[in-house]
Amino acid sequence: MKDNDWKDRLGVVYSTNPDFNYEYQQEEEQELLPDNLQKLRVRIEKNCRGGKTATVITGFTGPENELKELARRLKTAIGVGGSAKDGQIIVQGEMKDRVVSLLKSWGYSQTK
Repeated sequence: MKDNDWKDRLGVVYSTNPDFNYEYQQEEEQELLPDNLQKLRVRIEKNCRGGKTATVITGFTGPENELKELARRLKTAIGVGGSAKDGQIIVQGEMKDRVVSLLKSWGYSQTK
């Protein structure tokens, strides 16, 4: 019954065909680029954050689990909180210099 989960078929309203079989769309995961070819951008944001400053890293090319792993490594090394979602890593506080130096030491050579 696991294959017939209604939550996965929210876009389909009704089918009169008794042989109808809903085909699930699977998102293709991006290939993980080597660290030295990643084009990461690091910037400071203050907008829409209630006056708090955050460091945002964008441009990561790879699967979502690798993005979350990089975010975990960054947050642990710096000792702050943050998150990884929608292809970007958000680190709490104004940590641009520390993030750039850490990324360069880990082999991300095209960090700006």
